[in-house]
Amino acid sequence: MGIAELQSIHVHPVKALRGENPREAVVEPWGLAGDRRWVLIDDGGKVVTQRQQPRLALAAAGLVPGGVVLSAPGLQPLTVAVPEPVDMVTLEIFGFKVEGVLADKDAHAWCSDFLGVPTRLAYMHAPATSRPVDPGYALPGEYVSFADGYPLLIVSASSLESLNSLIAQGAHAAEGPLPMNRFRPNLVVTGTEPWAEDDWSRIAVGDVVFRVPKMCGRCVVTTTDQSTAARGKEPLHTLGRHRRFAGSLVFGQNLVPLTRGTVRVGDPVRILE
Repeated sequence: MGIAELQSIHVHPVKALRGENPREAVVEPWGLAGDRRWVLIDDGGKVVTQRQQPRLALAAAGLVPGGVVLSAPGLQPLTVAVPEPVDMVTLEIFGFKVEGVLADKDAHAWCSDFLGVPTRLAYMHAPATSRPVDPGYALPGEYVSFADGYPLLIVSASSLESLNSLIAQGAHAAEGPLPMNRFRPNLVVTGTEPWAEDDWSRIAVGDVVFRVPKMCGRCVVTTTDQSTAARGKEPLHTLGRHRRFAGSLVFGQNLVPLTRGTVRVGDPVRILE
């Protein structure tokens, strides 16, 4: 393989919606700037993701100064301003209670119209220090915004190629090859051997250093075609046969920043430990 480098960056301003692929991004202690700071909640305050609503794959969110712009088939785009931290709501994400700030009523109406069920849009103000990283793998003072459990997710392009080769040999070969967006990473690295990330514990992307606490366990969202919202069997069928570790089907590595800085497409990726 060649020299490992950062191939692409992915920021998802609203959890579960399509995002953006900037050429560079600021790394904050709780994730990439702007990544997963907004979230949809149901009328009971629970976070709504593609697990419950695969249709969210068809909507997109883009960062604009002071907020986000939402777009989806059949709806006019809507620009939503970051709300003032006054209309607080307690929401639940994977069993953890966290405070968010409700967006305006137009945003709730737009999201409800799109999904066909009552839905509200909420925002987490910086600094995102109200939700700790998964306590089973966290160090003191590590926090995450509305990502599943860790500030960032990194995936290797060569590992996806290897996984697609395995899918092509299996019972659901017609579903492959799968694109990278099935896995909704923040960082994609190229120039490594397939599955080399299994052995990483500390890496540097450009000048920013990250801790690698654990492999990323995958869920039903990965079976959702991000362009049609249709669900299939892959990659979970193949991950279950070839990538099962400690009861989880894994692909990619979770990251926790140890330093601040900016990562850029083309940055070298160095394996420190």
